Amino acid sequence: MNITKLKDKILSRAFFRGVIAISIFLIIWEVGARFESWYGYRVPWIGLIPAPTAVFESWGGLIGDPSYWMSWQMSFMRVLGGFFAAMILGIPFGLFMAVNRTFHDTAFPTFEILRPIPPLAWVPASIIFWPTAELSIAFVTFLGAFYTIVINVLGGAKSINKQYLQAAQSMGASQWDIFRRVVLPATLPSIVVGSAVGMGITWEVVVAAEMISGGGGSGGAGGGLGFFIWNSYVGGSYEQIVVGMISIGIAGYFSSEMLRNLGGFLTPWLKTR
Repeated sequence: MNITKLKDKILSRAFFRGVIAISIFLIIWEVGARFESWYGYRVPWIGLIPAPTAVFESWGGLIGDPSYWMSWQMSFMRVLGGFFAAMILGIPFGLFMAVNRTFHDTAFPTFEILRPIPPLAWVPASIIFWPTAELSIAFVTFLGAFYTIVINVLGGAKSINKQYLQAAQSMGASQWDIFRRVVLPATLPSIVVGSAVGMGITWEVVVAAEMISGGGGSGGAGGGLGFFIWNSYVGGSYEQIVVGMISIGIAGYFSSEMLRNLGGFLTPWLKTR
């Protein structure tokens, strides 16, 4: 994104609406969290959460803590590893099921039975089957994105107008040309959507897996944001729990936003609609 586009985005109405919405949310949160100390009455739910000012003060103390950034790095590496593995395997798998009826009829029933199983339900089995906790987290993170990517790729390929395929065949196009010039471009938007959704699920899964597995055997420092949250809970630091939650939200947002920008670059024809 160049400077001009960034400036236009910052000055846009959507940006200001987002700033206003976040500001209102923080004000309501601050007032609700401090209402009991001000007026002697606890606001349900909100009154049990640390106030934003206390959270940001705790966050400021963590900025210079290397272990906090090691947790970011560890979670990012796990997310990227699982996500790219899901992309490498999921996109060809979904496309092959879409173009080959025999493979679809063979693979789809098993895929559809396994797909509803939540990735976190695989955590105990992955801990047993994989030799290290790190590999267990990577496997569960991979599952978080794999099914979403495959189902979006399959749906996108199946939604292609058959007249396009018939027209290409009537003009003598080979199967490879049809795949390269018709199927793949038509499926790209679905791949982008599936990737963005899969990235969000991957962040959800990796954090929970880090909590369950104790940070992948990394100990306190660099155990990932999930273990950071769990460690903060055990230590009674509720402000840091919220810091970890916000950190995950920021990481997930920017990860998905990068994928959406990449998708916009790969599918420029959609901008003309």
